[in-house]
Amino acid sequence: MLKFLIVAAGGAIGSVARYCISGLDYRFSHGVFPFGTLVVNLSGSFLIGLFWGAFERFTVPPTIRIFLFVGILGGYTTFSTLALETLNLLRDNEYRIAFLSLILSNLLGLVLVFTGFMLSRYLMEVINFRR
Repeated sequence: MLKFLIVAAGGAIGSVARYCISGLDYRFSHGVFPFGTLVVNLSGSFLIGLFWGAFERFTVPPTIRIFLFVGILGGYTTFSTLALETLNLLRDNEYRIAFLSLILSNLLGLVLVFTGFMLSRYLMEVINFRR
């Protein structure tokens, strides 16, 4: 039961953060390009890589991992929103924007997971943490 509460608490934090950031769409593109979803997915990708790398160096309790990875980042990232926005763009014959959104989200997402992971490994070496 505790794990469910941990996931729920993290999910609430992640969902509220996503809601706050998703407002970027209308501020910067007036709803033409899904910037908010892109920013959320890319920053979530970076953060999961960063935490993953750090957690390889530190013994982190499973409850903290669940809270961060499943709860916060699971509630924060928005793959289902990306899929819906892409479908709506395709339905509206906005093929270039749909394709660009998919490429940026997926390709840059992978790059940012790797970047976050490598940055955390580098930082652990610089500040001289050992297992």
